[in-house]
Amino acid sequence: MSAVYTPALQSRLPKVGTTIFTVMSALASQTGAVNLGQGFPDFGCDRKLTGAVTDAMNADLNQYPPMAGVPILRQAVADKVQALYGKAYHPDSEITITAGATQAIITIILAVVHPGDEVIVLEPCYDSYVPNIELAGGTVVRVPLTPGSFRPDFDRIAQAIGPKTRAILINTPHNPSATVWSREEMLKLQELLAPTDVLLISDEVYEHMVFDAPERVHHSAASFAGLAARAFIVSSFGKTYHVTGWKVGYVAAPAALTTEFRKVHQFNVFTVNTPMQHALAHYMADPQPYLQLPAFYQRKRDLFRQGLSATRLKLLPSEGSYFQCVDISAVSDLSEADFCQWLTREIGVAAIPLSAFYGEGFDQQVVRFCFAKKDETLHTALERLAKL
Repeated sequence: MSAVYTPALQSRLPKVGTTIFTVMSALASQTGAVNLGQGFPDFGCDRKLTGAVTDAMNADLNQYPPMAGVPILRQAVADKVQALYGKAYHPDSEITITAGATQAIITIILAVVHPGDEVIVLEPCYDSYVPNIELAGGTVVRVPLTPGSFRPDFDRIAQAIGPKTRAILINTPHNPSATVWSREEMLKLQELLAPTDVLLISDEVYEHMVFDAPERVHHSAASFAGLAARAFIVSSFGKTYHVTGWKVGYVAAPAALTTEFRKVHQFNVFTVNTPMQHALAHYMADPQPYLQLPAFYQRKRDLFRQGLSATRLKLLPSEGSYFQCVDISAVSDLSEADFCQWLTREIGVAAIPLSAFYGEGFDQQVVRFCFAKKDETLHTALERLAKL
């Protein structure tokens, strides 16, 4: 009898291990710590939304929808984008419903990046960007955001653009730093890209979480004609409606770009959960849930920041998203990763080191908390952090 064995594989992602989010969430669970590490709410969504899912299921809307998404949801997205950002996308040819933003981004990259193409990412960045580019055979070009302020450094971006540059990936409001690009920065990016063939991948999943209005608003790439013409714009129903586990998002892009996007989309996911699409379309008829979201999260941000101000942690600005970064240098000389381990085990609060968002693990003694939590969860965390 021949031996039974499992053939060895050559990894497509040899540098990838267990994500820091999984590690810290597991440690929080083991130690009973308050998990302010992984970015998801611990509160429920509007029962009108879950009721709409049940209604859709009971109406037998349970079979495959169109590959690009159900028409009423694509129309609802197009209407929202035009109302907020002044850009008209055709729902049939320029809006695609995706299985969350992460699937959207890898699909974009697989559709447009060929082996040898370069893609610029601005670090610190979300952890899926780099593996996506590598899976497509592209070359990652890392450009750091300005340390401390996390603003785009356009001189360095300009230096990174070359004949092999296929795309640049931006994220505003930004995870992990909670910065929001200004109108002037978006105009500068538009000016920089204008003479090039570089595509823009604009990750805008936190678009409805921008604070301190009217001084600060979200400036979507859709609002700038020169950017919109070359951009794939990504957003997330999961982030907006507190249903991250549904994994539903969308991509808006010019028809020519959408055509190539959908060629890949149809073969890596084909389509997205039917009853949830109908429910989201029904729910979007009322814009108030997303229009009220900035105030909802700003109150939580302010509650959390007020509590943190009583500690030795130094607060960094939180302009958008549902994250708060802090400088730990007055509390500890540990590395960010070691501090987060210590904080979870000894203080009972889990956070994420910013170094996890850099390819080379750049350590600036800054860690990230998530405040998308019930008030009682935040109060418990603040009581424990008061020991610092």
